[in-house]
Amino acid sequence: MEEEFEDLVERVEEQKPLPVTDLATASEAIPTTQPDQAPRIRVPARHNPRLAQVIERINADEELQTLWRCANVNAVDRLGLTDHGWVHVQIVANVGLKLLRLLRDAGIEPSTVTNYGLANEDAEMVVVLAALLHDLGMSVHREDHEQISPFLALPKLKELLAGVYDATGQTIVTAETLHAIVAHRWEARCLTIEAGVVKVADSLDMAKGRSRIPFESGSVNIHSVSALAIEGVTLGPGEAKPIGVEVAMSNWAGIFQLDELLKRKLRNSSIAQYVEVTARIVGEGGAQLVPVYRL
Repeated sequence: MEEEFEDLVERVEEQKPLPVTDLATASEAIPTTQPDQAPRIRVPARHNPRLAQVIERINADEELQTLWRCANVNAVDRLGLTDHGWVHVQIVANVGLKLLRLLRDAGIEPSTVTNYGLANEDAEMVVVLAALLHDLGMSVHREDHEQISPFLALPKLKELLAGVYDATGQTIVTAETLHAIVAHRWEARCLTIEAGVVKVADSLDMAKGRSRIPFESGSVNIHSVSALAIEGVTLGPGEAKPIGVEVAMSNWAGIFQLDELLKRKLRNSSIAQYVEVTARIVGEGGAQLVPVYRL
């Protein structure tokens, strides 16, 4: 299964569609419960040496790994919500990189490049760090966790980036990362391309009960029914826009998931004009393509 995950990660860098659902399944299948098998974050960073260096530090960071565990204890064990731990943030990091690279391939420049003259690789650093740290506040409380996360992320960013950048570069990357963390709240205004990428990536981890919409485990309501209706999410180049998101649903209840999760986050992101979303019903009767959003 780890080999399958590595293959999926490679899709982030290639011009192939990324099946987000398979990425989630492969992530969850990697054993992490044994004491000698701590969570390992995998992202395609071989062409980004600084990012690769920071990922090595993250994978050796016991405090950060414990914070992801604490976030999930609050989310899953105590509140009955969906995963907000290391599996979720790894999915968001890989999906965020795919989104950012699709935009780059279409000539859409990241904000860290436009505003500060940094490189595309530095924009990738911002997206990955924001994705991996955006839910740290869940370790304290669900309520306003988007505002709590930066307080936990700031000292961690100083540790992770020390010696990787000079003081100016480290400060810029830190500020941009913290903005993306705060802006992942659905109604928050994204001031950068990178923040919009993280917000949309967060919402795309929604297949088969992995919805970001809070609902109690085991309860039967529109939230749980709609979450279970999402069979798969695939990400690749769009027909008319740089990014195409295709959602496969087992029934029409999945539309609620798109309205309450993806639509509102997308519309409050900085990348809505670059994304097209389609949904289709899949089942024994075959697949029927139904346009849902063309934003």
